[in-house]
Amino acid sequence: MPAPAPATRSGTKALAALILAVLSYSLVQTMLVPTLGVLQTALDTSAVGASWAVLSATLLASAVFTPLISRLGDSHGKRKVLLVTLVVHLAGNVGAAAAWNVGSLIAFRAVQGVSLALLPLSLGLIREVLPPHRVAFGLGLTSGLVGGAAGAGLLVGGLIVDHTSWRWLFVAGAGLVLLALLAVARYVPESRSTSPTPLDLPGAVLLGMALVCVLLALTEGPAWGWASGRLLGLFAGGVLFAALFLWWEHRAPHPLIDPALLLGRPIAGAHIGAFLLGATQFVFYVLVPKLAELPTGLPPQAAHLVDYGFGASVTVAGLILIPGTLLGLPASSAVGRVERRLGPRAPLALGLAVSAVGGASMALFHAREWQAVTAYAVIGTGFGLAMGALPKLIHDVTQPQAIATANGINTVARTVGGAVGSQLAAALLASRAISGTSLPDGTGFTLSFWIAAGIAMVGAVYALVGNGPRITGTEMRQQTIHDRKRAADLGMEEEKMG
Repeated sequence: MPAPAPATRSGTKALAALILAVLSYSLVQTMLVPTLGVLQTALDTSAVGASWAVLSATLLASAVFTPLISRLGDSHGKRKVLLVTLVVHLAGNVGAAAAWNVGSLIAFRAVQGVSLALLPLSLGLIREVLPPHRVAFGLGLTSGLVGGAAGAGLLVGGLIVDHTSWRWLFVAGAGLVLLALLAVARYVPESRSTSPTPLDLPGAVLLGMALVCVLLALTEGPAWGWASGRLLGLFAGGVLFAALFLWWEHRAPHPLIDPALLLGRPIAGAHIGAFLLGATQFVFYVLVPKLAELPTGLPPQAAHLVDYGFGASVTVAGLILIPGTLLGLPASSAVGRVERRLGPRAPLALGLAVSAVGGASMALFHAREWQAVTAYAVIGTGFGLAMGALPKLIHDVTQPQAIATANGINTVARTVGGAVGSQLAAALLASRAISGTSLPDGTGFTLSFWIAAGIAMVGAVYALVGNGPRITGTEMRQQTIHDRKRAADLGMEEEKMG
């Protein structure tokens, strides 16, 4: 690997490298969504097998790996761990491109689960490589790109699936990961804020078991039945392992996650906001493309029963999300300006409120393509602002040596919220089926959009007036001292380079 360039006053090259690392995660995930039907045919598997290959295996693995990898980054250096994670992610893409059956593809997709940790590691490094006055911009832009990649990934994935083999999705993903790996190695300096401690393996196992139980229950709920004994047992197991994890972390000499990073008042609100944001996002990520594509793909005897939808291809369905994606990027980078004018809680509250307004518009008006495009443009703008707000809230109340861990928890909270949102959307559609069929009635989409808008509005009110992120005078003074020291360090390095 080439030696990393030292930090500079602007940090632009380092920020670009970290953005590539984040995109190598977020684009690859959404690019695969259009392959569900294709994989089922190409690999001679069931719908459940294809779903595990595209979504479920990565979801479970990422929830387990992300807190652990984030903690390793804080302990042993975020750049070093980021490079290792990119190498593993690259291996997962190469293996998936060469997968010989659905079992091998599921295994390689589980390996790719490490890629979710690229987000908290990169967000933690942004605090290190950028001068203080650019941190809010960098955090907002990078996190906003995660939400923005949804529409872009669907569009790119649809184009590739429509014109070539599904394997090229992983080839393209591997190329992006390799580019990110080289850029991080060249331009991102190692973090100074490390706190070497022994790894808390019991804590990692307990947390992993809790997350696996909950996410497996959410994933298999529709197939097993929401009242089945297996499902209730998994939820009970999740509660039990979570309780044991908290009990252990309060007593462990070197906890995997300081309980204050989970339950402390300044940060718990950010995690709840991330959960509600994830739930809202995935209702729209799942339902808007589905609405756009119907009744395409249905047999003639069923298609005539569906009097809604645009009959769009996967590619056109992705295009509907693009305006919202593009508007979300400037919104996410405006977090710092909104915070300075309205206070630290305002960007998250405003972003969720804007998403709620867009969701209500989608519930009222979705009979035409232009209505869906317009409504999602508002929704995407809110998502961008809210996504950019979360890492800034974490940054403001977390010490440098725990920043990746805190962002990792927040990322997992949004991921779990996304799992809840996607299953909520599926359950609502299933509950409003056309009489005598399993096809969703149009009122199922309307109800789902209203509920998503309600979740977003609850999150906005909570962020604004509830037990949301508070920044105390002491914490602000501590952050100011750290920022001044960081600015002085960058100035000294600039002089040395000159």
